[in-house]
Amino acid sequence: MFTLTINQTDSRRDGDRVPQLLKDLRHIPACLDFDRSVEDEVQGIVDCPHQAVEAALVALRSGSWFVGIGVGPVNEPLPNQVKDATGHGLIYARRAVDRLRNGKERVPVAVDGPLADLAAESEAILKLLGHIVHGRSAAEWRVLDLLTPGVRGQQKAVAHELGITTQAVSKAVARAQWNEEHAARPAAARLLQLILEVR
Repeated sequence: MFTLTINQTDSRRDGDRVPQLLKDLRHIPACLDFDRSVEDEVQGIVDCPHQAVEAALVALRSGSWFVGIGVGPVNEPLPNQVKDATGHGLIYARRAVDRLRNGKERVPVAVDGPLADLAAESEAILKLLGHIVHGRSAAEWRVLDLLTPGVRGQQKAVAHELGITTQAVSKAVARAQWNEEHAARPAAARLLQLILEVR
């Protein structure tokens, strides 16, 4: 399983952003739903590495969160709430997020698990993806939030909805490196999965 422990970077300055993050994460299927664990921290447990990548990028988008991903087992039967869960996956996630709080990472995402080399490789790809996602402008997000990966012919509909030209949509997609992000997501997910599979 994949445990995400997500801490707000500066709740004194920014106020409580947990409710908004939970709203942003609610579309991601989870074994234990994302929820506030303590104060300015959110945790969730997913069983698919693609969901872990998606959740990490949702949090990294705003630049307000430290994102720790722990790859490892969670004790079963699972409790009703994530704050009551136990297991190695949660320990790895805590270690990952604690490592971020002690440094000045430009892209605050870390991966920890039983295989350090694979964890470091998946973390490196997630940092690159996080850099892309966090660097987008509000205008680019207005376009991208209306697109679905892998569906052709959407740009004309998005242009119509936003009242802009199809060329403007196309330029926003290219500038935001949207296609490159979605092409690289499976590599990050595959490396996370390998941490579980390799013995």
